Amino acid sequence: MISCKNLQKSYNELSVLKGIDLEISEKEIVCITGESGAGKSTLLQILGTLDKPTGGDVFFNQTKISTLKGNELADFRNKNIGFVFQFHQLVPEFSAIENVIIPMLIANKSMSESKKAATEILTYLGLGDRLTHKPSQLSGGEQQRVAIARALIMNPKVILADEPSGNLDSKNAKFIHELFFKMRDDFGLTFIIVTHNPELAQMADRQIVLKDGDLA
Repeated sequence: MISCKNLQKSYNELSVLKGIDLEISEKEIVCITGESGAGKSTLLQILGTLDKPTGGDVFFNQTKISTLKGNELADFRNKNIGFVFQFHQLVPEFSAIENVIIPMLIANKSMSESKKAATEILTYLGLGDRLTHKPSQLSGGEQQRVAIARALIMNPKVILADEPSGNLDSKNAKFIHELFFKMRDDFGLTFIIVTHNPELAQMADRQIVLKDGDLA
């Protein structure tokens, strides 16, 4: 589903990724691990089209990402990729449902269609009674589930998660980890997850270890 060929990333004289070759299959849950500074988040951002490599190519279902520009790239990202971050990145003034519908509104979907889809996803995630709550009225685990709902709203093919349980207590972290596997089974999703959590890494179908910008 996703493949990288000789993927490189440098910042001036600093080489962060040194020629990554990687393939990820549909419906696979892959964890990327390694020490801080190994290039994990940089790799994830390039796979998610949020950053561009210095060299090499990324293919998404045979689409060469580097050929997409501007609005075409933004549209591809909105329709195919969902993002979950360590810090929820929710708009504090918006309710849960208002945060979740943002990607649909960007894609020019109607408000009624967007709210219907968001209600269904939030209910699936156990937040059916929290639709109108703002982030400050939600627990950390609930806020992360709202962020996951936002990632799901456009029915993406892949979810990219950067330390998704890094800001949660052990109980909520375990819940989020198990939720990813349920979502894979229910929606046929592919997950690429950067994590320092050994429990999550061991649960994954495959663990990829980065060391000094290359596959260990």
